[in-house]
Amino acid sequence: EARDLSTLQAAPHALIFPGLAIALTVLAFNFIGDGLREYLDPRQRAR
Repeated sequence: EARDLSTLQAAPHALIFPGLAIALTVLAFNFIGDGLREYLDPRQRAR
């Protein structure tokens, strides 16, 4: 709807901050998963 677009143009932070929060959450889960894999994978320890 046109009203929604004008709202986002007037207040872009209403879109930017939630997007950044989602991106940071995804990155955090990715780093946690990588760390757990390195810690728990016995094949990685043998090297």
